[in-house]
Amino acid sequence: MAVHGTTEATAVRTPNRGLRWLRRNIIAIAGLCTLGYLILPNIVVMVFSFNKPNGRFNYQWQRFSTDAWSDPCGVADLCGSLGLSLQIALWATVGATVLGTMIAFALARYRFRARSGVNTLIFLPMAMPEVVMAASLATLFLNMGIQFGFWTILIAHIMFCLSFVVTAVKARVMSMDPRLEQAAQDLYASPLQTFLRVTLPIAAPGIASGALLSFALSFDDFIITNFNAGSTVTFPMFVWGSAQRGTPVQINVIGTAMFLVAVLCVVVGQLAGARKRSKRS
Repeated sequence: MAVHGTTEATAVRTPNRGLRWLRRNIIAIAGLCTLGYLILPNIVVMVFSFNKPNGRFNYQWQRFSTDAWSDPCGVADLCGSLGLSLQIALWATVGATVLGTMIAFALARYRFRARSGVNTLIFLPMAMPEVVMAASLATLFLNMGIQFGFWTILIAHIMFCLSFVVTAVKARVMSMDPRLEQAAQDLYASPLQTFLRVTLPIAAPGIASGALLSFALSFDDFIITNFNAGSTVTFPMFVWGSAQRGTPVQINVIGTAMFLVAVLCVVVGQLAGARKRSKRS
């Protein structure tokens, strides 16, 4: 009887121990599953960048090859469209970051008429489908007689990136402690010195996150670009056109390189932040 009771107690404790472990680690497990789900497409793209397909489409694994990596610009117009996308994304990031930062400070620090209306207009591009803004801007450019090309794409990208910058910077500015600026003024700092040495460094993480988000959105955009590009071909448009007649392996090479650069930037940023925190402590 004693042996039988001990066996039943062990059987009861074992499931309970497993359930307790699952409850303690359920968030970590869910996070790892989500991370794996997000990274899996990038891994597939990375693997197929070393493929050598027999036909025009790079959808089935044939054999290992580094030919595409040795000649990433071997496909006509690929690097040209990539350079154009990088150029547009860079200028769109600069324009959206400068304008968005000024708008964010104005909305967070000042009270003026139609302030709530401006807030609503700022968030509209984030709420509405991209095709609505794309068609609206295309109609505006047509009515104004503006020729589609580089400048229409740039204006359109600044327009839809602006909302994301304002959101990121405004959240950072509203969380700032105003006593820090007041302390700088008590120490006889001029308004410009206060802004450059106190306000701007505190707001810098929000500005940087808005700029990075703008760059990623601009470089990756297809819908708004397609409506306002005319005969200009950016990298996403090149990929879309290539998918209809044959996908070159070099597209996977460019995608893998962009992914690795993004991961490197994140790792460097995390290491720099950890180093700063360790120095302060």
